[in-house]
Amino acid sequence: MSTDDRLARRPLRGRLPRVGFPRGRRRLRSGCSAPDPDRHDPSGRLREDRPSGRIRELPGDVVTTTHAPAPPTTALVVRTRITHERRSPIRHAFSYSGTSWLIDVDAPPAMPRGLGLLADFRAGDHFPQPARPSDTLRSRIDEFVRDTGIEPADGRIVALLSPRVGGYVFNPLSVFWCHRRDGTLAHVVAEVHNTYGGRHCYVVHPDADGRAMVDKEFYVSPFNDVSGRYRLRVPEPRGGRVAVSIILDRVGQSPFVATLTGQGRPVGIRTVLAAQVRTPMAPLVVAARIRLHGIRLWARRLPLHPRPPRHSTTGHSATTDGPATDRTITDRTAADIAKGQS
Repeated sequence: MSTDDRLARRPLRGRLPRVGFPRGRRRLRSGCSAPDPDRHDPSGRLREDRPSGRIRELPGDVVTTTHAPAPPTTALVVRTRITHERRSPIRHAFSYSGTSWLIDVDAPPAMPRGLGLLADFRAGDHFPQPARPSDTLRSRIDEFVRDTGIEPADGRIVALLSPRVGGYVFNPLSVFWCHRRDGTLAHVVAEVHNTYGGRHCYVVHPDADGRAMVDKEFYVSPFNDVSGRYRLRVPEPRGGRVAVSIILDRVGQSPFVATLTGQGRPVGIRTVLAAQVRTPMAPLVVAARIRLHGIRLWARRLPLHPRPPRHSTTGHSATTDGPATDRTITDRTAADIAKGQS
């Protein structure tokens, strides 16, 4: 069979080289010169020129733009284990699985279209000052810290928190590690939310092991008054590993201990969906679980400590040297029982 006959039987295959269609990735053979880093990626493939400003969706990743280099991907989905242990006046302990995120506050993840309800990061969900449309997490942290008399950190800020899921948000504890420009840790902000809608932030300066102490100033649970001192352990996450603990010491009582530990995984569509399968609607479930345990403790006749008469819904700041704040306690309604934390 002649060459012309073969081309007539398979015209497309015969003409591929003439129109320049690639037949596969060209491999570098031994002895060839090293790939040009300006024209090849680390695997040896030629880099593709893409139109400026074009948006593309990467499989398993969040949406990025190609008109400028994206900031370093630092976001992690953290599969957490949370434990609470009360030893007096009655013993009550529990643990459960949760989901938190580690993010750079200057580059919060943005979910692809259709997945925004699974993770929505809003600056106004954190810190006590009134929210403004132009706010970012960085601007709110800087404003809050500055109001406490501390110079805001000028470096990277890494946050451990929970985003909105299904439009609902509840963060019992958020931690912000604030660094100087040279990478050293300047301070840590521990933000506490209660189930009454209140927020309170503690600014601490941990030691080399991540330990700090601060007086309790915020009403969190109807089973704990606003007295005592917190022992915090908030070491910086390393390799995506998170290990945070809070111990409440009070005169004449055994310590109350809460811990959060977990390992982060790179953010992608698969990890976000897996988190929903593992801990669906995590913020809502956490809030419901807190109320359930509050009812159980009330049923066991654990003494109640009513809320202060002018309970703050905006919060205050405190440093490691801040004085404890006296609170006047008044009667509370039975309806508050279901909103208490263990």
